[in-house]
Amino acid sequence: MNPSPVFLLLRARRRLATHVSRGFTLIELMVVLVIIGVLAALIVPNVLDRADDARSTAARTDVTNVMQALKLYRLDNQRYPTAEQGLQALVAKPTAGPVPGNWKPYLEKLPNDPWGRPYQYLNPGIKGEIDVMSFGADGQSGGEGKDADIGSWQ
Repeated sequence: MNPSPVFLLLRARRRLATHVSRGFTLIELMVVLVIIGVLAALIVPNVLDRADDARSTAARTDVTNVMQALKLYRLDNQRYPTAEQGLQALVAKPTAGPVPGNWKPYLEKLPNDPWGRPYQYLNPGIKGEIDVMSFGADGQSGGEGKDADIGSWQ
């Protein structure tokens, strides 16, 4: 029994339809890429701003922790470390005078600011009895936005 010509025609059309619908055209791919590009242009700047906010928040947290360690140092030794002793006095017992009598380790290690630079320590401070600060993203005093100084006075 031979299949009818109509049946053969329908079967050929089905094969052709499944064969044609397996891929995407170049235009369809280009449209998808343009849509992804537009979405990325809208989202990426917002994500980059979040990274700067996160660094500023991390710096504020570090400054607060260092200030707490300095306050404990003062309670034990009746004074803050000198400018010469610096923040290193929180990690290792100072050898330069005045040598603290009741020194203990106050921090396991000194953190760097989120931009990879050491925190600054001033004794006497400019804005308080002592100041601990990061110069921000630009690494220089002053600035605005992500370049603004982040300090213990804030």
